[in-house]
Amino acid sequence: VQLQASGGGLVQAGGSLRLSCAASGGTFGIYVLGWFRQAPGKEREFLAAVSRSGGTTTYADSVKGRFTISRDNTKNTIYLQMNSLKPDDTAVYSCAARLTILNSEVAPRNGYAYWGQGTLVTVSS
Repeated sequence: VQLQASGGGLVQAGGSLRLSCAASGGTFGIYVLGWFRQAPGKEREFLAAVSRSGGTTTYADSVKGRFTISRDNTKNTIYLQMNSLKPDDTAVYSCAARLTILNSEVAPRNGYAYWGQGTLVTVSS
């Protein structure tokens, strides 16, 4: 499966952005999807994951209550709605997929094998 993230840009602190990640080349419904970010000089950080059905989500504590992950299986796309953005949220945001055959309701933080190119989010103070 190939993934392409989009929707990044420059936003002021307190503002909002919605990222999209479009998938192609695979059966979208058998993948758990997640969002990650990497800031300069820092390790990649898990942000959020959504199960195959969309019914289960997992969030990192750093974004819980501010970010919302969702998926539209009819459009082969996932989204990350980001509200109350802070300068510390500045990073390259990437989406990833994890093949998950047996359980449609898991949304793990790791084990992702397929990665898309990221999109840069810059939050100014």
